Amino acid sequence: MDSSKNESFVNAMWDDSIIPELCEYIKVPNKSPMFDPDWEKHGYMDKAVQMFERWCKEQPIEGMTTEVIKLEGRTPILLLEVPGDSEDVVLLYGHYDKQPEFEGWADDLDPWKPVIKDGKLYGRGGADDGYAVFGSLTAIRALQEQGIPHARCIVLIEGCEESGSFDLPYYMEHLGERLGTPSLVVCLDAECGNYDQLWCTTSLRGNLAGSLEVAVLTEGVHSGSATGIVPSCFRVLRQLLSRIEDETNGKISIDDLYVEIPEQRQEQAKLAAEVLSDSVYKKFPWVDNDAEPSESIYELLLNNNWRPGMTVTGADGMPTLVNAGNTMLPNTKLKLSFRLPPTLDADDAAEAVKKVLEANPPAFARVTFKVESTMAGWNAPPIAEWLEASMNRASHAYFDKPSVYMGTGGTIPFMGMLGEQFPEAQFLITGLLGPNSNAHGPNEFLHIEKGKKLTCCVAEVLEDHYKR
Repeated sequence: MDSSKNESFVNAMWDDSIIPELCEYIKVPNKSPMFDPDWEKHGYMDKAVQMFERWCKEQPIEGMTTEVIKLEGRTPILLLEVPGDSEDVVLLYGHYDKQPEFEGWADDLDPWKPVIKDGKLYGRGGADDGYAVFGSLTAIRALQEQGIPHARCIVLIEGCEESGSFDLPYYMEHLGERLGTPSLVVCLDAECGNYDQLWCTTSLRGNLAGSLEVAVLTEGVHSGSATGIVPSCFRVLRQLLSRIEDETNGKISIDDLYVEIPEQRQEQAKLAAEVLSDSVYKKFPWVDNDAEPSESIYELLLNNNWRPGMTVTGADGMPTLVNAGNTMLPNTKLKLSFRLPPTLDADDAAEAVKKVLEANPPAFARVTFKVESTMAGWNAPPIAEWLEASMNRASHAYFDKPSVYMGTGGTIPFMGMLGEQFPEAQFLITGLLGPNSNAHGPNEFLHIEKGKKLTCCVAEVLEDHYKR
C-alpha cells in the first residue's frame, strides 16, 4: 500500500463525506432501549440505521451487499458483506445506539447539535460509536482504490450496545453461518490513551448493574415524630454499601470479585503508565485540579482495567431539594453499577453481591438487590506476530510513533460473545475515545484527525491480514 495515497484518500473521505454524515447522525436522539423504552414508537432508531444504510449503498465497493435486518421487537442491525480475494473472514463491528443526554453541556454545545471546533466534532454518539461504519467501509475502499486484495469482510453494526447488547444473541443465532469463522475481528468502539498513536485494547472489564432498595415504612411520616425511633432509609443504605466497598478508598470488599492479574497485562500496564504519565488522571474534569492521587499511575491503570469498582449512578425515592420537606422517607432505591475484572464470571459476581447485601438485614428494614444486567468481560488471546508487527508499522506510518497496548475499564458485550464463539480469532480493538472525549457524559467529542489516521491504520492491517 502507498501510505501517502491511502492518507489522501481517507482524509478526503472524512472531509467530504464522513463528517457531514456524522453531523446529521448526531442530530438523531436514538437513545439505546434501556434509556428509551418506547424507542420503537419514536422511530429514531429506524431513522439512524436507514441513514447509515443509504450512505453505505452509495459507496462504490465491489460486490458489497447492504441489508438492514429487524427481528420482531429487536433493534435493527446493519449487515454489510464484501466479497474478498480469499476464504478468510474479517468481522468489523460497531454500534449506532446512543447514551442519554446527561447534564452539564457547555453553553454552545448540545447532545443533539453537531458542533465542530478545534478539530473536534461535538455531539452525542459521534465517537461512541457512529463513526465505526464509515471508518470500516472507508478502510476497505482504500484497499480497493489501490487494487490491493483483502479477505471477505463483514461489517455488523448493532443498535443495542449501550444497553448491554441483549438483542445481539438473537441476531447471531438468526445469521447462523453467514458470519463464517472470522480470523480477525476489528472493533472501533474502544478507548485510546492519547491521540498520538495507535492503541490496542487487550482487555475489557465486565459489568453488573442492579438496584438496591431499602424500605422501612409503608408511607412517609413526620420526621420530628419518627426520628430516633424509625431508622433512616439512607442510613441503612450507607450501612449496606459499606459491606461491599471501603468508603475511604473505594476498594471493593468482596474477595470473590477479584481475579489474579496476568503477568503480561501487568507488564503492558507498566509501559502504558510510562507513555501516559499523569494524563491517566488529569484527563478528567476535576473540581480540584491541584489534587494528586495517593496511588501510582501503574496502580491506577490496574484499578481501572483489572480490579472491581462500584459507583452509584441513580436514585429513586428521594425528592428534589425544593420538594424535600420534614418527612422521613418510606423507601429509597439506588442504582449500582459494578465494573468487573475481565476474566470474572459476571453471573457469579451478581450472586456474590446479592448474597452480601441481602444477608442479615438491619432491624425494621426490608432489603432487596435486584440484578438488572450482567455483561461478561473479555481478555484478548495471545497476539499473533503478524498482527503485532502490522499495528506497529501502521502506527509508525501515520503517527510516527509505536503502537501501545492497554486494558480498558469499559465493557463491549459483543467481544465476550465473539471470544467464546471464535476462540482462534485475532482482535484489533481500538477507537477514538481518548482524553476528555467524555463518552456518555457532557461535551462528548470525536477527534477528527485521530479518526482519519485510525482509518488509515485499519486499511493497513486489513492488507497485512490478507498477506500473512
